[in-house]
Amino acid sequence: MARDYYEVLGLAHDAGSEEIQQAFRSRARKFHPDINKDPGAEERFKELNEAYGVLSDPATRRRYDRFGEDFRRVPEDWDERVGAGVGAGARARGGRPGGAGGGGDGGRVRFVSDAGEGFEGVDFEDLFGGMFGRGGTRGPVPGADQEAEIRLGVAEAYHGGKRGITLGGPGGQRTYDVTIPRGVTDGQRIRLAGQGGRGSGDAPPGDLYLRVRITPDPRFRLEGRDIHVVLPVTPWEAALGATVPVPTPGGTAKVTVPGGSSSGRRLRLRGEGMPHPRGAAGDLYAEVRIMVPPDVGDQERRLYEELAGVSSFDPRRRG
Repeated sequence: MARDYYEVLGLAHDAGSEEIQQAFRSRARKFHPDINKDPGAEERFKELNEAYGVLSDPATRRRYDRFGEDFRRVPEDWDERVGAGVGAGARARGGRPGGAGGGGDGGRVRFVSDAGEGFEGVDFEDLFGGMFGRGGTRGPVPGADQEAEIRLGVAEAYHGGKRGITLGGPGGQRTYDVTIPRGVTDGQRIRLAGQGGRGSGDAPPGDLYLRVRITPDPRFRLEGRDIHVVLPVTPWEAALGATVPVPTPGGTAKVTVPGGSSSGRRLRLRGEGMPHPRGAAGDLYAEVRIMVPPDVGDQERRLYEELAGVSSFDPRRRG
C-alpha cells in the first residue's frame, strides 16, 4: 500500500487548497536537499512534491479520493464519462469494481452524492476499457501502464512545449513526442495515452507515464511552485533603496529593494513563480545579498573611510 498523500503532508482529508499549499511549503523548506543534507531528505522532498502535485490539482485529487492508490489507472475524464452526477462530492460504495457491497452487479457500482442521492448504471468495464471482465469472467487484458523519468530544466518546465524523448525497452529503443505542460513541477507525471504495454486480444494498450524530475539550476531553487533566487545588490543600493533587475525563468523582472535592507531579506514578487494550469501561479522570492567590490579604487576607499568616520552604525551591537 502506497503511503497516503494526506498523511505525507500531515493533512485531514477535508483540507482546503490553502491548507494544502501551506502544509507543503512548511515541509518543503525543511526537507529541501539544498538546505537539509540528511541522506533521506531528497527522497522525502520528492515524496512531498508528489503528494502536493496530486492534491493541489482538483481533478486529480477527486480521482485519488475515490480510487486511492489505483487512481492513476482511472481515465482522467472519468467523471465526465460516468455523468455530471458524480462531480465533486460523489463517492463509490464498496471501494472496488464489482458491485456496491458485493451484490451480483458484475461491474456496476452505485454512486452516492453528498446529499444522499444515489444512481446506478456505471459500468467499470466500459469506464476502464475492459480492465475487469463481466460476471467474473476475465476477458482480453489491457496492456499494463508503464513509467519512466523525464528530466527537465527549470526554464523548460516553466514554459512547457514539445520535446522528443528516447526510451529503451525489451523491444529496443523508441522515440516519443512529448507535450510538456506549462508549469509542470517535480514529481508530477505526464501521461502518454496508449503508449504503455500491449494488451492481449483486442484489449487496448496501457499508458506510459513520465515522472518529471527537475534538474538543479544554479539560479533558481524550487519549492513547489515558488521560485527562490539570490538577488545581489551593492551596499549603497541596500542602504538607499533601488529598483533592480531580477532573473526569472520567464525573463527579467524588476523588484524594488527598500532602503535599509540587509542580506537575507526576502522580497516577494507575487505570481512570478511557476505557472499553474488550473490555479494561481507560485510566487518568486528574491533574497537580498549585499556584495562589495572585490577591488576598491582610491576614490571609493576615501568615500568608505569618510562613511566609516561619520556613521555610528554597529551591526554587532545588540539591543
